[in-house]
Amino acid sequence: MTTSADVAGAHGHGEPGRAGRADWAALTRLALRLVGPGIVIVIVLAAGLSAVVVIQYGYNFADPTQAASLAVLAQSPAIRVLFGAPIALDTAGGFTVWRTGMFAAIAAATWALLTATRITRGEEQAGRWAVLLAGRIRLQELVGHHLMILLGTQIALGVALGAAMIAAGATARGAVLHAGCLMTVGVFFASVGVLCAQLMSDRRTATGLAAGLLIAGLLARMVADGVEQLAWLAWLTPFGLMAEVEPYGAGRVAPLMVLAGYAMLAGALAVVSARHRDVGTGVFDRAGTRPSRMALLGSIGGFAVRRTVAAFAGWAGGLCAYFFLIGLLARSLTAFLTANPRFAEMAAQAGFAGLTTPQGYLASLFALLALPLGLFATTRLAVEAADEVEGRLSLVFSRPVTRRRWAAVQLAVLAGACIGLALLAGTAAWSGATIVGARLSLWEALAGTVNVTPIALLSLAAAMLALGWAPRAVVPVGAIPAVGGFLLTVLGELFNWPRWVGSLSPFAHLAPVPSTHPDWTGAAGLLAVSLVLATAGLFAYTRRDLRS
Repeated sequence: MTTSADVAGAHGHGEPGRAGRADWAALTRLALRLVGPGIVIVIVLAAGLSAVVVIQYGYNFADPTQAASLAVLAQSPAIRVLFGAPIALDTAGGFTVWRTGMFAAIAAATWALLTATRITRGEEQAGRWAVLLAGRIRLQELVGHHLMILLGTQIALGVALGAAMIAAGATARGAVLHAGCLMTVGVFFASVGVLCAQLMSDRRTATGLAAGLLIAGLLARMVADGVEQLAWLAWLTPFGLMAEVEPYGAGRVAPLMVLAGYAMLAGALAVVSARHRDVGTGVFDRAGTRPSRMALLGSIGGFAVRRTVAAFAGWAGGLCAYFFLIGLLARSLTAFLTANPRFAEMAAQAGFAGLTTPQGYLASLFALLALPLGLFATTRLAVEAADEVEGRLSLVFSRPVTRRRWAAVQLAVLAGACIGLALLAGTAAWSGATIVGARLSLWEALAGTVNVTPIALLSLAAAMLALGWAPRAVVPVGAIPAVGGFLLTVLGELFNWPRWVGSLSPFAHLAPVPSTHPDWTGAAGLLAVSLVLATAGLFAYTRRDLRS
């Protein structure tokens, strides 16, 4: 019998039992094809936005007295909790790190862990790694190789970010340190993603575990910045260590080294874990050890609810924790901005107006809720595309189930889940505000969160459109209304773009509830566009062939 190793050896690819350079080169090209488009988007967002803020700093704070006044921000615990400790705000680089550093780190970390589980556990779960491992490549070698690919993407991100900030006028040493922090945070969460992919036999479970660790790390950073007695927590989270470096302040290297050590430890554990499992299983694989669970499997609607419940619970936990903290800060932050109107003006220029009242403060932050809601809907619908490629829907549609009914039920369940997440987030914010004595009613909080759901539904409809016409682009197309719309709003306010440009963003058609009454006309318009996009997507989905 001729094996793949014999064939490779006959062609001079290497010794029998060991993979040759040609094998690894082919694997590298394949991995780069899988990760290339995503990392390009992250690089453009992180490096481009950082460079823009560096340049804009020179216009907004050309007067030294204005730049010096920014030091007042460090006096507000609420500011430190939300955005991190303000360090060296009298420099363009320091202001940029404070303004965009955490956003860029979260974006890099999220992309890294999602990509890590997709190109490892996702490929293995689809059966493609079984073919690769039938030859001369061992499982731990394949895992280590993909870790190196992910490391390379984060190095590219760090180099691009540092070069962009230096070119825009930031000091080189601080830019290099900040780029190193961002790169190492990405490497850490890429390693965590690969590790979770070894521990769990299902990609969704692995991704959920890694995302939970990211959320826990972010919340620990917020607590460390807001509570002086718990400042030591910063050394236990990558986001806290990133802040401890202070690229344009103290410029400490020790926290960066600790963060690098965390990343190396997670990567080593991932490779070691790969040696202690079989292909297609996880270290904690419990297949066959629990009884069958048949609940909600009697109908399409029940099945759609069941497959959404776990993801819903995870997103709900993270959103409730965040908005509960937002509610707790309602009183202190509004008092700070009332006493310092200059910072309220700066916030308004960045798209956050009316922050001097609890209603205005929460209305501005409720607008941010549209981003996670839109991403939740988009990523959940992307599961349909993945199920299609992996052949699971072929069995479903061989039964008396129409594609139109199947997709329509999925859309209805996800729309309901988005509304449910909004209601939970509003309740959490109201609970936090009530504890600190901020004047906010439950009805106002719920109205504010439900007000942004049309944007999430628009993202869901855009994802459905992509599922019908371009199923490989479900996530990027679905993210355009929420993520793209928010960036367009912020940049339009920052650079005073023409009004018609800002009107292209869905955020421009929603009123800041609860500080004012809802814009029923704008909300109805967004829902109408969503209905048109979803209908067009359903039309195409029912008429195209299934992918494989």
